[in-house]
Amino acid sequence: MKRTFDVIFAVVALLTLFPLLALLAVLVMLTSSGPIFFSSNRVGRHNKIFKMFKFRSMHIDTPAVATHLLQKPDHWLTPIGSFLRRSSLDELPQLWNILKGDMSFVGPRPALFNQDELVALRTEFGVEDLLPGLTGWAQVNGRDELPIPEKVKLDVEYLQKCTFFFDLWILWLTFVKIVRREGVSH
Repeated sequence: MKRTFDVIFAVVALLTLFPLLALLAVLVMLTSSGPIFFSSNRVGRHNKIFKMFKFRSMHIDTPAVATHLLQKPDHWLTPIGSFLRRSSLDELPQLWNILKGDMSFVGPRPALFNQDELVALRTEFGVEDLLPGLTGWAQVNGRDELPIPEKVKLDVEYLQKCTFFFDLWILWLTFVKIVRREGVSH
């Protein structure tokens, strides 16, 4: 049922949001040099690496580390990058990852390929059996501000409680947090 929901909701979202996606693509193209989309290697289900897509919000020479680990992350943002990140609109291309089956709407956020501690702890507790999500239980409970052990604890809690209605609750909480701009630091 989860995969069916993901496919139907992703198709509806892509069709509904197409004008916005096109506008954002044009704005990214006009405000900085480089590709419209940014892809990064992420750790997916069963620890398989996949390419996760976002609208590019940072300059092309930005170091390949988690944004919260950059010194002066605002220095690396493109003119539209801050807006894309604060509004979470940079995440919309992940609808393609959901359609492809690399991701789900709800699940643990996919780790960067070099986040060894996070990947190891998720593997230890069986979280790697889940598809990563556009949003997740840890996302609505602190995002990047959470230390890795706390993030994994929330991922494990999601693994244990994973139901369709829990996913709907997480999607609702995500919407509320985006509207309130909670937990967004750049």
